[in-house]
Amino acid sequence: MTLREIDESRENGIVGIGIGGGEQNFPPELFTHAYDRAREMGFRTTAHAGEAAGAESVWGAIRRLKAERIGHGVRSREDEALLDHLAESRIPLEMCPYSNVCTQVVDSIEQHPIKNYFDRGIMVTVNTDDPLMFGNTLSGEYRLLHERLGFSQDEVRQVILNGVEATWLPEDNKRELVAEFTSDAAWAG
Repeated sequence: MTLREIDESRENGIVGIGIGGGEQNFPPELFTHAYDRAREMGFRTTAHAGEAAGAESVWGAIRRLKAERIGHGVRSREDEALLDHLAESRIPLEMCPYSNVCTQVVDSIEQHPIKNYFDRGIMVTVNTDDPLMFGNTLSGEYRLLHERLGFSQDEVRQVILNGVEATWLPEDNKRELVAEFTSDAAWAG
């Protein structure tokens, strides 16, 4: 779709744009003009970076595309300054642990950096990436955090709340969603 077609589809709930796929062949810088134009049109922005390509692709997404969220960001660990920037700026990482094992970005779930990022104060969220391809579920991703990656139940709850905070919903809707989650009897565990 073109930005004009996307703009005409706003009533269908489209609020932002993103790039996906192999950033090693299609670096963020190729999309600078499209992102600039999208922001001028009032769209929010995310960018797939730091999965197949290294930390430099995350920097490109932040500096050139001014992405508000980063899809994956696994390889951000290759640059300490980037990790510090992600923590300070609270740019959410849309992390997909199971997918990253399946695509061999990490050798095993235990080697995934999400817990380290969380402990450093980076806003991580958990996502399924390609559930039809990998056969995973969001609840399965949260189970992996707790059972294999050392997240406490309270930390898993915080990752869930990070996901709400990282949405592009209006603030009132975010508050309603948080209230709905936290008032549910199952939330307290």
